[in-house]
Amino acid sequence: MKRMDAMVEGYLGQCAARGLSEESLRSIRHELERWGCWLKRRRPKPNLEAVDGPMMVAYLRQRTAFHAKATVSGVASKLRCMGEYLVGQGLWRQNPMRWVRGPRLDRRGRLPRRIGAEQLRRMWEASGEQRSKYQRHLAVALLSLLYGTGLRRGELERMNLADWQREEKVVRIDGRKTGCERSVPLGEGIGRCLEAYLPLRQNVLEAQGKVGEPALLVNGHGQRLRAQSLSLMVHRLARRAHVPLVSLHQFRHSCASDLLESGASLAEVQSLLGHKRVESTARYLQIADPERVRAMSQHPLNDYLRELISEEGRAR
Repeated sequence: MKRMDAMVEGYLGQCAARGLSEESLRSIRHELERWGCWLKRRRPKPNLEAVDGPMMVAYLRQRTAFHAKATVSGVASKLRCMGEYLVGQGLWRQNPMRWVRGPRLDRRGRLPRRIGAEQLRRMWEASGEQRSKYQRHLAVALLSLLYGTGLRRGELERMNLADWQREEKVVRIDGRKTGCERSVPLGEGIGRCLEAYLPLRQNVLEAQGKVGEPALLVNGHGQRLRAQSLSLMVHRLARRAHVPLVSLHQFRHSCASDLLESGASLAEVQSLLGHKRVESTARYLQIADPERVRAMSQHPLNDYLRELISEEGRAR
């Protein structure tokens, strides 16, 4: 199956040329290597040219058993794209995955998961309990940027020091996800957290001999904090604070819903988050809509229940 390994490398090279992020490339490599190991364990061992539809369906059944729909869809998509590459290389006459469709996903019907105010407070307290002074300031700056701006994890990973414009109090966000750059203003508190972190960042870079590192968030070795490291750091804080965190994207959900609850308009939140369509922002109204709360407070049932409770109190 040496040809399989060569084809995987060739396909990954094509993906890299298309501009896919390192995280996406790692995910694709992991999935294709897993598929390759499955093929190598089969007896008799098939040639790559002999892989057909039933064999791919058998792998999908084994690979995605008891997994979520999103996982099934992601695996099928990666294998389908790899199949198209093999057809283009002349190894397959046709792609057997072209007619294999994953489950249909409708993410609009799922309410965004937010983090409560008390849970956020406990996470900030946990960040202040770090042993290292640098880790304390790094954790506080990280949490401030995640919750205060609603940045995506990839946007935070790719952010450079030059993107922080101190005079204007804004950060510039690259457009790799949306296709257009945007500037996000920082509140006074977030700016102070960032300014308190930057001198310590400079000390770390000087100690490691990496003063030219452009990344805004760096680890103790003076290297850019990658997406996985960001997740590990925040999840570690969540465990210490006993907060049931699922993903870093929950900070984005919390930022949007809390802004709407505080009276920010839908257009303002859309601009802050970088959504192309207002429908993407409008789903946060399902969990944060001051107008609906005020409407329900005027429901006639409230007066009836108030009278009923007061009558029961007098009867006692």
